[in-house]
Amino acid sequence: MSFCFHLTRSTLPPSTIGLSSTLPKHNLTATSRLNSFSVQLRAGNPDSAMSSSAKSVRVAVAQMTSINDLAANFATCTRLVKEAVSAGAKLLCFPENFSYVAAKDGDSLKVAEPLDGPIMQQYCSLARESNIWLSLGGFQEKGTDDAHLSNTHVVIDDVGNIRSTYKKIHLFDVDVPGGRSYKESSFTEAGKNVVAVDSPFGRLGLTVCYDLRFPELYQLLRFQYEVQVLLVPSAFTKVTGEAHWEILLRARAIETQCYVIAASQAGKHNDNRESYGDSLIIDPWGKVVGRLPDRLSTGIAIADIDFSLIDSVRSKMPIAKHRKPADFWKSASL
Repeated sequence: MSFCFHLTRSTLPPSTIGLSSTLPKHNLTATSRLNSFSVQLRAGNPDSAMSSSAKSVRVAVAQMTSINDLAANFATCTRLVKEAVSAGAKLLCFPENFSYVAAKDGDSLKVAEPLDGPIMQQYCSLARESNIWLSLGGFQEKGTDDAHLSNTHVVIDDVGNIRSTYKKIHLFDVDVPGGRSYKESSFTEAGKNVVAVDSPFGRLGLTVCYDLRFPELYQLLRFQYEVQVLLVPSAFTKVTGEAHWEILLRARAIETQCYVIAASQAGKHNDNRESYGDSLIIDPWGKVVGRLPDRLSTGIAIADIDFSLIDSVRSKMPIAKHRKPADFWKSASL
């Protein structure tokens, strides 16, 4: 569900731009079932949609090295928000685990809170006071019991409302070659909802980190829910990042003809954990249009979401018309 903690309304115009149709041909107030997952499109208030006269909108992607200190991480996020606002960005995307990275297994459970708890309320206030939208990937949301949490991607608007949430579906249970073993499912509940949300930056598709390796999620967001911008907050390991990070992100952008905004953790968080970094913004043609000069630095990169480019790429290479339905592949002979 969506939460609304502040009643102030946005004053942006009511119309949208860059969508082949304003909404998919589904009942968007209902939850539909597809392949055992529920698919939800959470539309914002009509007055928060894009201006029909807008051609582009500026966004920013953050890079940071979170630690096991909530206050220190919030201070870093606050500084990066100020930088983004000064650069004219209307949306700033933070990486997975932006608010906390545990030094020991189990510590994340100790800080997990509901979305109306004081940690997330700080970030809602930060968005409202700075008049900027925030994408907060990988928040430790309290789970259904004390032994579990949800890895939750939270989108907050510029008046401090939580507009949408997505719980990470694909959990990172992996033995990293040459590295340590991870078992995210031992303390995290997997999500079941595929989430898209309307915003002044186009229709956003919400994902988290390991989701990136599962293209069917991104295909669903693009072709059934007409997403224009894919958000991929992450904390890729150094080993997997070196091998696959940019390749996977550019592939998702190319095959969906969407912008991809991928905020990443960077560098050593503690003695046991290191992240690859290299936060990126990629356009629908697969070109990197935003990148920090230093893969491991803390900072932001800026780019403009160009709605005419999305339309141009999609019209000149109309893969939405050419792709075969699922039933075709079921009946095709091998």
